[in-house]
Amino acid sequence: MAIEKNERKQRGTEKKEVVFPLADTKLNMPENYPTFIQDIKNKITKERLRTIMNANSAMMLLYWEIGNSILKQQLQEGWGTKVIDRMAFDLKQAFPEMQGFSPRNLKYMRKFAEAWTDIELVQRTVAQIPWRSNITLLDKLKDNETRLWYAQKTVENGFGRDMLVLQIESELHKRQGAAITNFDVALPPIDSDMTTQVFKDPYLFDFLGTANPRKESELEQKLIDHIQKFLLELGNGFAFVGRQVHLELGDKDFYLDLLFYNLKLRCYVVIELKSGEFEPGFVSKLNMYQNVVNDTLKHPDDKPTIGLLLVKAKNKMVVEYSLSGYTNPISVANWENALVRSLPDDFKLSLPSIEEIERELSDDVL
Repeated sequence: MAIEKNERKQRGTEKKEVVFPLADTKLNMPENYPTFIQDIKNKITKERLRTIMNANSAMMLLYWEIGNSILKQQLQEGWGTKVIDRMAFDLKQAFPEMQGFSPRNLKYMRKFAEAWTDIELVQRTVAQIPWRSNITLLDKLKDNETRLWYAQKTVENGFGRDMLVLQIESELHKRQGAAITNFDVALPPIDSDMTTQVFKDPYLFDFLGTANPRKESELEQKLIDHIQKFLLELGNGFAFVGRQVHLELGDKDFYLDLLFYNLKLRCYVVIELKSGEFEPGFVSKLNMYQNVVNDTLKHPDDKPTIGLLLVKAKNKMVVEYSLSGYTNPISVANWENALVRSLPDDFKLSLPSIEEIERELSDDVL
């Protein structure tokens, strides 16, 4: 008996020896262990995500089947809404642990099946996004072509419901790929099409408030102050690198407004801000900045630096002729503040700037 107790004690001691304190987890580990364990973590994360996505897809297909069954009975047998109310009661009784069988949700299932009649299309796209996002598509959009476009963008960019609502309300489908560019001649065809879809026109800066910036420096500062919202408006893949980036050419100093890197396109993006109307000379300066970034910052594996010129207004023909002959990829788009745009013209003129409001407040204090 004493021997058995001693053996159990030894086994308990052995168990304690394999529990490493957090600070000692890397001690006496093989050199490649950090890479190995990170690879395992990535595989687990990927599998967990795949499991969640598969579960969501299965649920969407179940909802479609239920909705399609309701739809058929209503069309063939003339069933009314009272039957849906009874269905909700019976399903809750049969599956008390499951949610989603309210009369309202069953009606959405019917609408879901009515909107998407092709089960293969459902499997490929809309079944890959959450139910709340599907409800958003049904409520906020009237035609399936536009619904499908936003469903695909949701899958590509991982939009949550709130972000999906924001993109729909800002009419992203009308703005994306609408900028004037020279991508078709400055980039290979395979890159040109994808890059075109990354840029938009116009860019909406509603987060600036109701006072439109009157100077480029003021606009730049406001965008930096709201950098997270600015990045959301730029789109997926943009990473902020710096502002007023110093470039020394000969004995002269230049400062490009904003520098970003797009992880999706694998290239730098130089952004120049203008508070007024487009002028041909803007393109020449932007092109120079791109050349310098290509020579001094661009990695050999990076793709050519893209220039984005944001202006308050532009003439399409003037922009197209101005871009002709340039080999650097350049996009020209408007920036707009929809909050100000939606106000009456006489009210816009009467709006004080932030500086004027601050001055008034300081005078009152004194």
